Amino acid sequence: MLKKSPLAPASFPSIPEIPGVTITGQHVGLKAGPKVKDMMMACLAAGTTIAGVFTTSKCPSAPVDWCRKVLPGGKVRAIVVNSGNANAFTGIAGDRVVDATVEAAAKLAGCKKEEIFVASTGVIGQPVPPDHISKRLPKLFKALKPNSWQLAARGIMTTDTFPKGSVRKVKIGNAEVTIAGFAKGSGMIAPDMATMLGFLFTDAKIPAKVLQSILKSATDKSFNSITVDSDTSTSDTVLFCATGKGAKHPDVTSAADANLKDFRRALEEVMTDLAIQIVRDGEGAQKLVTIDVAGAVSAASARRIGLSIANSPLVKTAIAGEDANWGRIVMAVGKAGEPADRDKLSVSMGGVAITKQGQVVEGYDETPVAAHIKGKEVHIGVDIGLGRGKARVWTCDLTHGYIEINADYRS
Repeated sequence: MLKKSPLAPASFPSIPEIPGVTITGQHVGLKAGPKVKDMMMACLAAGTTIAGVFTTSKCPSAPVDWCRKVLPGGKVRAIVVNSGNANAFTGIAGDRVVDATVEAAAKLAGCKKEEIFVASTGVIGQPVPPDHISKRLPKLFKALKPNSWQLAARGIMTTDTFPKGSVRKVKIGNAEVTIAGFAKGSGMIAPDMATMLGFLFTDAKIPAKVLQSILKSATDKSFNSITVDSDTSTSDTVLFCATGKGAKHPDVTSAADANLKDFRRALEEVMTDLAIQIVRDGEGAQKLVTIDVAGAVSAASARRIGLSIANSPLVKTAIAGEDANWGRIVMAVGKAGEPADRDKLSVSMGGVAITKQGQVVEGYDETPVAAHIKGKEVHIGVDIGLGRGKARVWTCDLTHGYIEINADYRS
């Protein structure tokens, strides 16, 4: 068992029952260990709509292929997730596992196979028998309850050291609805269109197409703005389900509907909270790093520059070593491949200006910067000086703990 991250939240949030959702996480024997949770199942009320975003990896897992295939149907009745095995790079054997899982879950939920969504996380390239998951589903189905959120979050963990959850209440019109979710992720974190694994639920009534639009937008500002190690998983999946079983609210027909303004904000808050928790649990992480980029030619350019800094091993190891080596930040800006001008670049750390318009600030004193990076949370600010584009990204430091965890991952 890995030691809990020093950056972990004090506790898992108190998430209320969401009408139309029953959920659980159980130990079913997929992973060795004393009753460690290794599988999650959620069942949703009839009529629940769904949206999803997935990895852009060209070597996706069999579960990702299945979810992409059935997502256009826009309906969901159950989600099944296992840890311990990614069911990726497993060929026809992987498809057979998905087929058996989907068929068994559909029988238990009393629905079409196309209303079952699946995800897997764990070791890549290890085929298992077709019934590896399906034979264990009855145990999960019997354990379903309205509010077993933390059990579910624990059921999808791999190298995570703590379960990750978040919740917000918000109004659509005068009706209060809830948005809640949980995620897993610690390593192989540099998503593009998704997170490692994330599952979001609301009791609002929202059409699938609208749900898809607002999920994509919120993903870009949250899960697509974090990195631990620059590696995108084969299995990255985030699903958002709307049961429509909460308080009656005005009909929603467009993502631009004014009635959805607060809902969109709350969704982004939940997803950003989960995304930052993933970074806080980065393998071997000792410091959370927030990077703000301003003055870029566009928001997209600012994000790419921010991720260039966040993914730099030299920047990350300098922070781990508590070395205020701001030259590495300049290096990372320059290699991003985005418009930049050396003579307009400004850099700060911990709110202390280091360079301004390509020159070290006169009288610059490194003492407060050095003190800042000794803390658990580090802030880097960069102004490109070319435009109005801005973005915020998050990462963590790179320590020897990352090497130890990944060198021993399968042993």
